[in-house]
Amino acid sequence: MCITLWATSVDAQIAPREDREPEAATGYSEKQAFTAEQFMVVAANPYASWAGRNIIEQGGSAIDAAVAVQAMLTLVEPQSSGIGGGAFILYWDNQTKTLHTFDGREKAPSKADALLFTDNGDVMKWRDAVVGGKSVGVPGVLAAMEKAHSMFGELAWKTLFVDTVTTAQHGFEVSPRLHKLLSLNVHPGLQQFPETKSYFFPNGKPLPIGSKKKNPALAKTLSTIAESGTKAFYEGELPQAIVKKVTNSPINPGVLSESDFADYNVIQRSPVCGYYRTHKICGMAPPSSGGINVLQIMKALEGYDVATMANNSVEFAHLYTQASALAYADRNMYVADNDFTQLPFSALISDAYLSDRAKEIALDKPMRRFRAGKPYTHMQLNPDYSLELPNTSHIAIVDKKGNAISMTSSIEFMFGSGLMVGGFLLNNQLTDFSLAPTRNGFPTLNRLEPGKRPRSAMSPTMVFDRNDQLTLVVGSPGGSRIISYVAQTLVGVLDWQLDIQQAINLPKITNRNDYTALEKGTPIVELEKALIEKGHTVRVIDLNSGLHGIQILNNQLVGGADPRREGVAVGQ
Repeated sequence: MCITLWATSVDAQIAPREDREPEAATGYSEKQAFTAEQFMVVAANPYASWAGRNIIEQGGSAIDAAVAVQAMLTLVEPQSSGIGGGAFILYWDNQTKTLHTFDGREKAPSKADALLFTDNGDVMKWRDAVVGGKSVGVPGVLAAMEKAHSMFGELAWKTLFVDTVTTAQHGFEVSPRLHKLLSLNVHPGLQQFPETKSYFFPNGKPLPIGSKKKNPALAKTLSTIAESGTKAFYEGELPQAIVKKVTNSPINPGVLSESDFADYNVIQRSPVCGYYRTHKICGMAPPSSGGINVLQIMKALEGYDVATMANNSVEFAHLYTQASALAYADRNMYVADNDFTQLPFSALISDAYLSDRAKEIALDKPMRRFRAGKPYTHMQLNPDYSLELPNTSHIAIVDKKGNAISMTSSIEFMFGSGLMVGGFLLNNQLTDFSLAPTRNGFPTLNRLEPGKRPRSAMSPTMVFDRNDQLTLVVGSPGGSRIISYVAQTLVGVLDWQLDIQQAINLPKITNRNDYTALEKGTPIVELEKALIEKGHTVRVIDLNSGLHGIQILNNQLVGGADPRREGVAVGQ
């Protein structure tokens, strides 16, 4: 087997699909696997990783550390996640050997309906819909973390925010990535709101690399939440300020209300688990599609001796992209908030169904667009074309007792809705719904409805061995491509026996049942001609995954952080 790695320093007429490709590349920094004996934290920015390490050194648990990490990411990585967004959390309780999941996904306002993003029968363009108040859902990440902390926390809640409050008061060094993303000026509304513009563009220019940036407003917000719990976020002055900002937005005023905040609820869902060879892979249930679709991809590959295929071979690329396209066909048709669809997701991952689906792919078949399967024969639906953007963050943590967190959080588009309150940005997650509620006269499952949670590709994942011992914690940002990034990494670890860092480093290849994307600047682009000959439509583009993972191997913790972003693994 050859393994090649790389290193370089209203049935409205639906508008044409707008493919918002991954956020701009901001450099590649070669990284080596990091090993530790007692605990490990991997997050998207060194400030955040060290905040988590500090908590565990004080006796904190994995969830304690995750709260500290997310608080810090709100400050230092505002473009990707924060307390103004949502999250999915997998928590492994190593004492009881139980996997828990917490759904902290944003909810649609009670006054929202399926026509929110239409105007006289015309569907808004995504670029118009994303900016301002209309796209903001009720944030859930704080509530989810507090719920998990109430069950598994070791340290007092208020201690978990100390590092971020101090850093916000004294200032953090602006990273090259944050500077570059601001310099590109991609967000269509970031400079249209005075508070946001003055924070990110002082003197009319993007925050300079290495400059010290203070955020006293966020320090005040987090201090209040630290003292009073999330009640301060969902009741009182802060939600009043958020609602005022959203409903009075000069662009796309929204329909959030204070009662939407008061009514927010965290849901503990059963994890989605299934077997791939000798390993049990577990992920998040809908409204995340990650648990279902990662497993679907892996099961489609199970009938092939993937271990003997080179990762840079046409053979593997052709097979993997077919498996991926199959999963995305089902995703676009059938996955949405199960509390509204009432469709049992078990039908999508049953052995019988997946065995039949796997027959549709083969090494000698040309690439094609796949139709969704028919696990629900009584329903007539149509696929939707909701857009999911790649501005997200993943946290992987294993504490001293072997408890673990796999948590993916997001504010959706780069810098979210562009609206800023209390020192943090508000999400634009409502644009993760299908902007058009019907197509060809039939409903899309992921249409906007009051109180509904939008579908997400976020795929926090854990893998267990045949003895139900935790062996891998992994996840990634990357919009709708997250599923592909995570599945490819699992192949690297489980089939090719790579360590987690080597698997993360692999040149990326994706297909969302549209076209095959090959990661620009890597050896995998050499497959373009051969894949075209096999029927693929190929694009060579930046594929900016942000994979973070921890492998438990021979009583050691092995950490990996994506070289395409700024994350680091720390521990002891």
